[in-house]
Amino acid sequence: MKTMKNNSRRQFLGALALGATASTISLLSNPMYAETTIFNDSKMKEAEDWFDKIKGSQRVVFDGSTPHMGLPILWNWAFYLSNNGTDVPDSDMTAMSVLRHTGLCIAFKDELWAKYKLGEVFGVKDYTGEFAVRNPYYEPKDGDYPINGPGGLKSQAERGAMFCACDLATKVYSNKVAESMGLNPEEVYEEWVNGVLDEVKLVPSGVWALARAQAKGCGYIFAGE
Repeated sequence: MKTMKNNSRRQFLGALALGATASTISLLSNPMYAETTIFNDSKMKEAEDWFDKIKGSQRVVFDGSTPHMGLPILWNWAFYLSNNGTDVPDSDMTAMSVLRHTGLCIAFKDELWAKYKLGEVFGVKDYTGEFAVRNPYYEPKDGDYPINGPGGLKSQAERGAMFCACDLATKVYSNKVAESMGLNPEEVYEEWVNGVLDEVKLVPSGVWALARAQAKGCGYIFAGE
């Protein structure tokens, strides 16, 4: 019985990672989503205006579609490091990381990682070698990244880097996790929205954000697998 439960959980997590379950597809096509989204006219304008913060002669947007050992944050750090090395100050550049699809998990506070076992859900292990129960890419410890020393999301945001998260993925994954735990999906979604890191801007979708960033002059770099 235990083996069957473990297999069932692995199958669920695999389908969740692909974003291809029948109920996920149903959710995406359900007109009720448009009615329950937090993005009314005011929130949409707020999201659009956020992109006006992009500055400098050097601009890039990283497509963080998977956690992939923290690359959506590591490459953000590398962009600043290498530009500083060629005499470009932080004030003359912007690196934005768009956290979408399974990369969404990087956008959440430690409390959500612990409560919903996000390390297991999204396949992220930390320096302990176990599935993370904290966000290892916010304030990384030695062993959280493939190399030690690079800054996390917190320190990158402090120097002007920008981070945003996909609301559509938040809706989909929170609903799937709620389903697996027998919880109210709307309540879990609301909790996930409130659990987004203060340094991260929630936007209608990741692909929407990637288009807006490129329209503001950001070069596109894929930071997934």
